[in-house]
Amino acid sequence: MLHVDPIFPAVPAAPQLTAGLTGPGGAATLAAEATPPPFSVTTVFTEAKLDNWLAVVLVLAAGLYLYGVHRLRIRGDRWPIARTVFFLGPGLGGIASVTLSGLHAYDTTLLSVHMVQHMVLSMISPIFLALGAPVTLALRTLPPVPRKRLLAVVHSRIARIYTFPLVAFAIFVVNPFALYFTDLYRYTLEHVWAHELVHAHFIMTGCVFFWPLLGLDPLPGRWPYPARALLMLLSVPFHTVLGLTIMQSSTLFGGDWYPSLGLTWADPWEDQVLAGGILWAGGEFVSVTMLAVLVVQWMRHAEREARRVDRDLDRQEARERAAEAAG
Repeated sequence: MLHVDPIFPAVPAAPQLTAGLTGPGGAATLAAEATPPPFSVTTVFTEAKLDNWLAVVLVLAAGLYLYGVHRLRIRGDRWPIARTVFFLGPGLGGIASVTLSGLHAYDTTLLSVHMVQHMVLSMISPIFLALGAPVTLALRTLPPVPRKRLLAVVHSRIARIYTFPLVAFAIFVVNPFALYFTDLYRYTLEHVWAHELVHAHFIMTGCVFFWPLLGLDPLPGRWPYPARALLMLLSVPFHTVLGLTIMQSSTLFGGDWYPSLGLTWADPWEDQVLAGGILWAGGEFVSVTMLAVLVVQWMRHAEREARRVDRDLDRQEARERAAEAAG
């Protein structure tokens, strides 16, 4: 059976044939992979495709979010503009920029492009989705029955386990090693559905890790700010170790997948070094930046607590003066 991978656009170059075993019966199949044109800034736009199930999900999520904001405004409630910008811009927009643009045509052709997707889907976009506070928006706009169901999900045992910072941190750290240092990564290159599933997994893993640390939604078992800052600090060297390991690896990730593509405009070894550098530098930059954001949130929280204590003291003094005057 001839199978054409829909990720790559058809070009005049002759397709590379690779054999594999698929299906429960182990039937041999031939995958005809048409290589895309040389990567450039132009191809990021010209190779863009919107025929992806993720495009429907992103449009639906954006529409529901804007509808919620609209409902709040109709009844006279205020919703911070920054939250809407964060959720729609770097949040959903970041996901679209690496999965629907021309980058999607190269995510199984260049490891470096895949690493850019990894960074955006697992670190950058989840952070801004969390800062958009979509759960809070839903709780303020949903009818009573759906609101109760959403609260039941948020406070369920499964949610408590996966959003517990140590569990989320372990998932966030272990997953990339389990993907890139096993045969699983090669499998995702050979099967489109598995590659798309990895994209969704990156997003969920990032949300599970960053939502309890930086998010504004009411989550159960949220740690105090000092503990959150410590956990964020511990995540900084993780991408350094992973990136350096990839750069110094003596074997190609994905086995002979990238050499078998026969690209004349890219060297798999050089591209792998570039991919490790992207993961190293990008991971450190994002981690340190988010640590700074967490510290700012911590300071603002301390200021709010100080103002609240001052108000309580003022009310207490007013009550004492009123009692003395009455006496």
